[in-house]
Amino acid sequence: MNIFVARLDYSVDESGLREVFEQYGEVESVKIIKDKFTGRSKGYGFVEMPNEDEALKAIEGLNDTELNNRSIVVKKAYPREENRSSYQNGSF
Repeated sequence: MNIFVARLDYSVDESGLREVFEQYGEVESVKIIKDKFTGRSKGYGFVEMPNEDEALKAIEGLNDTELNNRSIVVKKAYPREENRSSYQNGSF
């Protein structure tokens, strides 16, 4: 399951976030989104956990908790919806 994590303190790195989630089970990958120009964290990221039960427990256990003095948001990530305007579809 792909998990969205927001309101991260800018000092949180991927290894630190992995440690937090590993308390709930196996973590497949961690990706903190960074600004492409500055390389600084944008304050959110994604954690991939292969076991859905462990992922749900992590969401329940970590949502609205403190990490580096910030209350974080943790929820199931959903695929981005593409913006399907009539212009993009080739019709006006």
